[in-house]
Amino acid sequence: MKIIYKKILILYENRYILYNRNYNSLLSILEANNLKIDFHCRSGYCGICRLKLIKGTVKYHNEPLAFLQKNEILPCSCLPINNIQLDR
Repeated sequence: MKIIYKKILILYENRYILYNRNYNSLLSILEANNLKIDFHCRSGYCGICRLKLIKGTVKYHNEPLAFLQKNEILPCSCLPINNIQLDR
């Protein structure tokens, strides 16, 4: 049986990026596409990599410990599950 994956697009800083399932976090995907994101812990503790989720949905590996406002995400510890739009 062949598994067909749906293409997921990430829109950030006026660039569309195709989600690659080989990366373990949204932060890694953004970095691989030469988008600079501030970060420190890479595990959801510090909140430095915080971005605004304008559209779409993400899934966390583990629930982050950093405090988040509504529509904020930590790309270091999540992955998109459908098309997303991000802002700083």
